[in-house]
Amino acid sequence: MNIAANVFEARLLAVRVTEDEIIANLVDGRTISVPLVWSWRLSDATPDQRNNYEIIGDGQGVHWPDIDEDISVEGMLSGHPAHRPEQSRQSQDGA
Repeated sequence: MNIAANVFEARLLAVRVTEDEIIANLVDGRTISVPLVWSWRLSDATPDQRNNYEIIGDGQGVHWPDIDEDISVEGMLSGHPAHRPEQSRQSQDGA
């Protein structure tokens, strides 16, 4: 059995975002979740923005149009959180 192939074949059926987690139901019956802090955009979003999503790529990922966030099933399964970009030195100094 090729485990790597299963990661890429996993497809989303539904997504739900709570105060702490991004929870995905896959078409093969699995439910997976990752911490909400893995997406700083979703962490900062309002509940309405979190609930406004669309499944994209025949279930390969999910897109939140209000905050321009995309998360793939592959990323959730392989454990790749999105890191908040660091502010430039000028932004921190108020210049």
